[in-house]
Amino acid sequence: MHATVQTPFPIQLTERAIARIKQILAKQGKQGAYLRVGVRAGGCSGFEHVMLPVDAPHPDDLVAEFDGVRIVIDPKSAQILEGTTIDYTGQLIGGGFHFDIPKAKRQCGCGASFSL
Repeated sequence: MHATVQTPFPIQLTERAIARIKQILAKQGKQGAYLRVGVRAGGCSGFEHVMLPVDAPHPDDLVAEFDGVRIVIDPKSAQILEGTTIDYTGQLIGGGFHFDIPKAKRQCGCGASFSL
């Protein structure tokens, strides 16, 4: 089994998010890495989103490339995050990556977790 490229991909990244991801991966010396985006149980609202560099996708992962940034997402996270847009803001207060998750019924005040 191989990772599959899905079109349309369940999530989208803004230009600001792509630029910041490139900076972070370069700073970590991981320019060739994939970025895993997903969800896991946790946070104050039930689920929290996860972003971390990985060397390779898992066999059942969905894979896409956004201006040189390779994103992988597992099928279960893809269902939850379908239609999500990831943005980045460098604001001093409230800055960082922001997930606009259409299926979320509620998000915590800091934006790090959500419920369905």
